[in-house]
Amino acid sequence: MAREMVRLREARRAYLRFHAHCFWSSPPEFRIERSDVAWVAEQLMGHGGREAWEKGASLCR
Repeated sequence: MAREMVRLREARRAYLRFHAHCFWSSPPEFRIERSDVAWVAEQLMGHGGREAWEKGASLCR
C-alpha cells in the first residue's frame, strides 16, 4: 500500500513537471488517481525525452 502511494505521488509530480511536453492535451489541474499511473508512465515514455522516459520507467516498477 505504501509503495502504491509513493508511485501515485511521483506520477502526480511528473504530470505537472512534464505537462507541456507529454500531457498538453489534458488540463493542468487534472487529478491523477491510482488508475492513471500506468497512463502517466506510458505518456512519459512515449512523448518525453530521456528524463521523462526514466521517470516513466520508474513508475512501472
